[in-house]
Amino acid sequence: MEWVLTEDGTPTLFHPGYREAYHPRQGALLQARRLYLEKTLTHLYPAPRVLEVGFGLGVNFRAALESALERGVRLRYLAVEKAPLPREVLEAARLPLPRAEGVFREILEAWPEARFRGPWGELRLLFADVAQAELPPFWASAVYLDPFSPKANPEAWSAPVLLKLRLALRAGGRLATYSAQGAFRRALRGAGFRVHRVRGVGKREWTVGIAVGPLPAPGR
Repeated sequence: MEWVLTEDGTPTLFHPGYREAYHPRQGALLQARRLYLEKTLTHLYPAPRVLEVGFGLGVNFRAALESALERGVRLRYLAVEKAPLPREVLEAARLPLPRAEGVFREILEAWPEARFRGPWGELRLLFADVAQAELPPFWASAVYLDPFSPKANPEAWSAPVLLKLRLALRAGGRLATYSAQGAFRRALRGAGFRVHRVRGVGKREWTVGIAVGPLPAPGR
């Protein structure tokens, strides 16, 4: 894998197997804050519960944790990651998040354990393909859908996975993702989300899905 410095000064990796970087060139931390944190309202939620697909370098987790620590609230975070990165790679991905970085260093001392707890909250990791992972029903206030792209990793964006994510969200919870692909948005709508196009950074649009209304009938 090859390190890449993004335009906001934070690092990402280029994955030779997927032939994609973990984050956009415009900024790893910028995307974490502007898309995942803000578009799901995690930065305002009094007791955030985040479900992430694609933990990667832990940038989204650390951005959410920094926000929670600044506000004095506890964060509960569940991440699904099929191929966890080794500790030395995660240690090299430093971010300008002073509160969260201290906690993340402690987490890395025991990496790759599946559960970490502290006065800041809890991080749980499911080291599995999201298509096979068991997700807690109606648990999350937000879903961060951040795997490699639909072209490179289509299963993570498939209708059965999107339905699983809808079932894991509380009523009114939000899913955010960088993809604006039409087929994905149609599948998201079919999974029971109200789909919104939002202005992106570095690309024209991002996607937000809100868990409202009835769930799809079985078999759909």
